[in-house]
Amino acid sequence: MHAARALLEGKPLEGLWFDRTQEYGARHRGEEYERDRFATRETVTLSPLPCWEHLSPEDQKENVAELVREIEEEAAAQREATGKTVLGRAEVLKQHPHQRPNRPKKSYASLVHAASRKVRLALYEGYRVFVAAYREAADRWRAGERGVIFSVGSFPPALPFVGG
Repeated sequence: MHAARALLEGKPLEGLWFDRTQEYGARHRGEEYERDRFATRETVTLSPLPCWEHLSPEDQKENVAELVREIEEEAAAQREATGKTVLGRAEVLKQHPHQRPNRPKKSYASLVHAASRKVRLALYEGYRVFVAAYREAADRWRAGERGVIFSVGSFPPALPFVGG
């Protein structure tokens, strides 16, 4: 599903939602059923982006068209630079949906998803500072200092049990 056409034409997105739980139950009970028995037609109406709410619908469509054009130009330039080509609809549909790539990427997923590397590094640094402050406060707490203030979003560690 893609929203560009709906945004450009101002029409809602329509599609089928399949209730796989109901399908599983019917299969488990040995029932025979038609493909669309557990399908429900759903409509998604898109709202304007908050930053574009003040614009007329025509201006919003023009902005979407401009964004799509920029994305297409960037993709074309990247394909030209790398020499890669587009498979196309027919080739994509020929592929089995569970087929794995011949050479999958082996890098680990990022711990934090961010808009840029700079933002991701800033988040890592912020978390590092948070953990360091927590550990310092926790050490003072365990040493018996009860006036310690912990960072927002953290809790003091449990004190050891002392039997009576």
